[in-house]
Amino acid sequence: MLKTLHISNYALISEINIGFSAGFSVITGETGAGKSIIIGALSLILGQRAESRFIKEGEEKAVVEAEFDIRDYHLEHFFEKNELDYQPEQCIIRREITASGKSRAFINDTPVSLQVLREISAKLIDIHSQHENLLLSDDQYQLQVVDNMAQNTSILKQYQQHFTQWKNLQTQLYHLQKTADKQLSELDYMKFQFQQLEAAQLSENEQNELEMELETLSHTEEIKQELQKAGFLLTDEQMSLALLKEAIDAVGRIKNYISEDENWHERLESVYIELKDIAQEIINFEERIDFQPERLQWIEQRLNEIYSLEKKFKLNSISELLLLKEKLKAELQHIESYDEEIDTLQKKIAKSYENVQLQAELLTKSRSNAIEPIENFLKEQLSRLGMPNIRFKIEITEDGEFSETGKDMVQFLFSANKNQSLQPVAQIASGGEVSRLMLSIKSLMAHRAGLPTIIFDEIDTGVSGEIAHRMAEIMKDMSKSIQVIAITHLPQIAAKGNRHYRVFKDDSGETTLTHISELGKEERILEIAQMLSGENVTEVALGNAKELLKNE
Repeated sequence: MLKTLHISNYALISEINIGFSAGFSVITGETGAGKSIIIGALSLILGQRAESRFIKEGEEKAVVEAEFDIRDYHLEHFFEKNELDYQPEQCIIRREITASGKSRAFINDTPVSLQVLREISAKLIDIHSQHENLLLSDDQYQLQVVDNMAQNTSILKQYQQHFTQWKNLQTQLYHLQKTADKQLSELDYMKFQFQQLEAAQLSENEQNELEMELETLSHTEEIKQELQKAGFLLTDEQMSLALLKEAIDAVGRIKNYISEDENWHERLESVYIELKDIAQEIINFEERIDFQPERLQWIEQRLNEIYSLEKKFKLNSISELLLLKEKLKAELQHIESYDEEIDTLQKKIAKSYENVQLQAELLTKSRSNAIEPIENFLKEQLSRLGMPNIRFKIEITEDGEFSETGKDMVQFLFSANKNQSLQPVAQIASGGEVSRLMLSIKSLMAHRAGLPTIIFDEIDTGVSGEIAHRMAEIMKDMSKSIQVIAITHLPQIAAKGNRHYRVFKDDSGETTLTHISELGKEERILEIAQMLSGENVTEVALGNAKELLKNE
């Protein structure tokens, strides 16, 4: 339950500290006194959006801190999962907003994300604000009420897993078919490209070898002339080899007179043998060289074919052309396998659809089983709240499509008067009737959800007199098992509280400030008397206030 609430530098609040207890507490105050400001500050603890405009003018930071007793709510796993200190008797949640617009959240002084903050606060407190009465016209909210009573969280979770898988498979099929259609439209062109590359019969080093041979054939005459000259210079009797032979003989005649370290003779002989071999190879090569116009023409044609392919495909080498050919081959094989892939995926979708349908049927069954207890409870409560002719029915119909919540459409049908046909709540219920219906629903859900604390922000809108008294009794009954805090303008409800707080404005200083204080016995009598008669309290009003409180 909520034990204390501390607010500083928030809107018109400089600093307030409020202590709460178990049971039923009420908060009253004139319109505009700042009750909504307190609810707004507490909403920050629930993870709602924070803005720098909430900070009290002239201050750098606003802080909202709430202390909870969570001993009975089995939250150890949550704290362990999020690596937080578990302090069951003093769980402190804090939210800070700076003037720069930054917001920080803490649980037991450990910084946490807003997601973690929302997750824990949803387990601790529920604030029912005035605008939430509009939820009764929302089909999804009505469905949530039924699901809450059906306690089908695990069934719904399994359904949503199957539903998500089914939708993902459908998305995969859509993209696969789209890709297949696109590539099938390009199939003929891809085949043409592949066949062109296949017919070329390219080999890895072919281009370099052909370019080298082309150079040779293009300069045959020049090569032959130069080789003849080189052969002549090496082999003629007056040229290199003959002269080298004479040098070898000359050195050989004196080698006995020269140190063995000067091995010129052996080196010259080695050079002579090498040059003689080179000369013979040059002569042999020159004799083999012959101008081949047919070969030259074929090479030029072959290279032109290779160059054309490279230009066409905007590539630079045969290696890249060969890689492209393999890529085209793989894509063509993939296109041919699309029908098989699509068929396999369609079978998976059909199986997944069966799972969705089966789980949706379980959801529908769980919801159908919960309807009668809900109807009976709400009819009993609404009758207690001054609607003796109430008729209330929950209608479940099948939607045309599956959604995140199944295939069920839930609608609350309502009639408060005799001989009046059942119609959707949003179309027929008055403001006061909606308030009574929402209180009854909250009473139902609060017990089932096991929330520690529920706050009603003027849920009594549109009611008065005896009905207000009965609404107060329902809240009082609720407070036997959970902590209930009600912000109210009605004295009948205010008088039911175990503790009573008054919100008021103080204009005595330089700025207007909002304060809250717990009322003592006499202060409470005066406050309820003012709620009964206005600012000018009469003796009758005081007497009525005492009577209201006496009955409690």
